[in-house]
Amino acid sequence: MKYYNRILLLAMVAGITVSCADALFADYKTEKPESLKKYEYLNEYGDLKTYIDRISHPDFKLGTGVTVSDFLKQDLVYTLTVNNYDDVTAGNAMKYSSCVDAKGNMDFGTVKKFVKTAKETGISIYGHTLCWHSQQQNAYLNGLIADKEPEPVPGSSEIALHIKTSKPQANVWDWELYYDLDEALIANQEYTISVRMKASSAITFPFWPGKKDGTDTQYGAGTFSAGEQWSTNTFTFTPSADIDRLRFCFGLFGGDLYFDDLTLTASGSDRNLIMNSTFEESKDPSRWSKASWIDFAYGIEEVQESGSVLTNVYILEDDFSSGTAMMGWGNNSTRQVIDGVHQMTNPSEVNSWEAQAGYDFSAPLTEGTTYFLKMKIKGSVAGSIGAVFQKPDRFAGRGDFPSIPITTEWEEVTVFTNCTGDAATRILFNYGKYAGTIYIDDLSIYWQKSGNTIPLTPEEKEEILTNELERWIKGMLESCGGYVKAWDVVNEPISGKDSDGDGYYDLQSASQTDDNGVSGENFYWQDYLGDDYARIPIKFARKYFAESGGNPDELKLFINDYNLESDWDQNKKLKSLIHWIERWESDGETKVDGIGTQMHVSYYMNPATQASKENAIINMFTLLASTGKLIKITELDMGIVDAAGETILTENLTDEMQQNMSDFYQFIIEKYFEIIPVAQQYGITHWSPTDSPSENSFWRKGQPIGLWDLNYNRKPVYVGFLEGLRNGTASK
Repeated sequence: MKYYNRILLLAMVAGITVSCADALFADYKTEKPESLKKYEYLNEYGDLKTYIDRISHPDFKLGTGVTVSDFLKQDLVYTLTVNNYDDVTAGNAMKYSSCVDAKGNMDFGTVKKFVKTAKETGISIYGHTLCWHSQQQNAYLNGLIADKEPEPVPGSSEIALHIKTSKPQANVWDWELYYDLDEALIANQEYTISVRMKASSAITFPFWPGKKDGTDTQYGAGTFSAGEQWSTNTFTFTPSADIDRLRFCFGLFGGDLYFDDLTLTASGSDRNLIMNSTFEESKDPSRWSKASWIDFAYGIEEVQESGSVLTNVYILEDDFSSGTAMMGWGNNSTRQVIDGVHQMTNPSEVNSWEAQAGYDFSAPLTEGTTYFLKMKIKGSVAGSIGAVFQKPDRFAGRGDFPSIPITTEWEEVTVFTNCTGDAATRILFNYGKYAGTIYIDDLSIYWQKSGNTIPLTPEEKEEILTNELERWIKGMLESCGGYVKAWDVVNEPISGKDSDGDGYYDLQSASQTDDNGVSGENFYWQDYLGDDYARIPIKFARKYFAESGGNPDELKLFINDYNLESDWDQNKKLKSLIHWIERWESDGETKVDGIGTQMHVSYYMNPATQASKENAIINMFTLLASTGKLIKITELDMGIVDAAGETILTENLTDEMQQNMSDFYQFIIEKYFEIIPVAQQYGITHWSPTDSPSENSFWRKGQPIGLWDLNYNRKPVYVGFLEGLRNGTASK
């Protein structure tokens, strides 16, 4: 439905009570439709938290979930939050993948700003979350426990300049690396150059010193040679002119080339004219550069003689024997397979991307990994094409391969690139600038790994991941400085399967798919730390909360999960969670302060179904009360389902449906206060203040889950929610 009052988006000043804006912005009102006059009564109500009886419930916290970036703007979202709630939960900003990047670097800058702003405002934060299997940095975590490389040869580790090229080129100058001197060499003065080198295969290449501006080059000044073992090249040369650039020209080589211990001295002097000649001082390669017309990788890195053997791991192999052509687009180009050879014909030259062909992979590539593209290729005319990895949903590039040359004879080509981002699932060949027919055979894409690695033992993996979990929790707790006193210390641990038949659901695991998605997208700490893994984050949370200035007596740690109100299994998931908590606490040291029930519920238009849901909620609260622990509704929101079992979107809501949802909110909140003893009532958090957008939303997309609509106007469910608070907390 559409609401007449859109001007609330102008309410950017803290302290303004957010409601339907008739009184606040009278000068800006548009004429409201008659059909909306019935909602004027919503203006008569106060802010949500004013309906809590603080005398009988002094410790109860009413909370909401926010997008931290919106909260930090301190405009409309901030105003709504601080006026209506005591407590706030970050939707994503305090989760592992939001603070830890793909290389394991931690950044708590946003968290610190969030804590500072909340502290200045006087609103508390509920921490979400310290240990969870979702929203992790899977590649990094799996890398920590990957198979071990063979032990390096003693004393073989050193810092060197690593050059990585794809394949031999036609000319020595097709691969060139430069070193630019701070002071020019003097004409007719003798100099000695020395360098230790090794290569992935035997190589001999020329040394051509010259000028940066390209006006003078001394060809034939000397020759370098390298093999698979380190060796030293030393020779003298005499510049025929003043020169300030050293040129290493290895275009006839394809593979890995290493430089170390580079010296350049004038005759009669021992002063080295090369800065950082051993590469030990810095890994900054800025003094080095490559010719502008070429593309290869180079950098300063640690080199170890580990004895490992590289093997190829193929993600795509196609000899076109099936007769299936690549998918493709653009410029009326054609793609077909004839006699086991893929043929792409482009009728005319256009922009490179206007004629494309490619493949979609079955799984995303790994960010930061080097991938090789190998194929046999020829064309009706000489030329070149490009290739790129892509994230298809937004056509985002994820790594460009060097230009692929084409001759009129079959050539085997190997090029490589790094995957530069997440969710790359496609390779595209861009051949719009090539007018003619391209022939491709025996195409493969692969990455390389050591073939003689040694798997870590379970004990080694447990130790590594325990240390990583400690590093993460320590960093998060230190960034909060003791201000965040309640946490989802373990989130969503319980699965929906009882594989051993003991009457309780198992813990979540990579061996099964949970209710939230594909298990392969998650990292299950419990698979490596064991069934009692929850004790570990609990221990670290208590330790680092105290060390970060918090009062240990004030810290409250919750185990949080969803579907605890499940009617289809008689609340078996909650019973299982209680069982696991009892097990974790059986060591006499571990203490779980509370249980969080998410309650992402729906109102069902089928009366029998709705009655079953309500009974299960009553049963859930009864079971939770029996634990004696603090109980928090952590993520309450509500959708609606029709009598046929189909989800109803916001745009299709009727007044009757809104009233049904309002009544259901009131029922849930009143039952919480009725069944959970006051001493155990920690709080209720409404997860999403506004409805979910129909586009660009990843949570209950297009559903009426908010107490406000997308224009921040109150909805009828607002009344049911506040009545639940008022009636539930009223002094008896």
